[in-house]
Amino acid sequence: MTDVNGISIGILGGTGDQGKGLARRFALAGHPVLIGSRSAQRAQEAADSIGHGARGAENAAVAAEAGIVIVAVPYEGHKALLESLREELAGKIVVDCVNPLGFDKQGAYALLVEEGSAAQQAAAVLPDSRVVAAFHHVSAVVLMDPSVDKVDLDVLVLGDDREATDLVQALASVIPGVRGVYGGRLRNAFQVEALTANIISINRRYKAHAGIRVTDI
Repeated sequence: MTDVNGISIGILGGTGDQGKGLARRFALAGHPVLIGSRSAQRAQEAADSIGHGARGAENAAVAAEAGIVIVAVPYEGHKALLESLREELAGKIVVDCVNPLGFDKQGAYALLVEEGSAAQQAAAVLPDSRVVAAFHHVSAVVLMDPSVDKVDLDVLVLGDDREATDLVQALASVIPGVRGVYGGRLRNAFQVEALTANIISINRRYKAHAGIRVTDI
């Protein structure tokens, strides 16, 4: 298993539910966590609510300082934010967990992305970064629930850089109960992002916080 001890983790969009949930779990696992936001004050408030040494700052400062950066922003602002941080993110592993989804009276559905997926969009915008897709199906409610000690989930990790995907798999596995599983090349990210719409439908029907497990590995 790749050693990820001591790696600092920056989360762009860390004031949102998913970003804050991931920040909490990584901070509990002992990683230095930096929460990014357009507002440094909001970022610090989110960090204070998590505790365990988490810090908050503006997105650009977090992108520049963190060892690994997770993108957990709403899809609507995804491309513009990454374009603005291209210099700060150069040479870094950037983990994209954005799900391009729409909602109507029938529920959630996947949006078409010109580049193929949000992760591929990130790779196109950040040619000097090592983009990995992961953490799409993690329930923010479960991540934030103090009564949940182990998260019953496999995290599918996709990318074109073997070293980067190995590292993100190991990073996922520092959350108790979670296993990082390689899920293919970045070109296969669309169906992983789109599957989130199905999981939302499952959760609504069964009043659950469902996750994914891969068998026989």
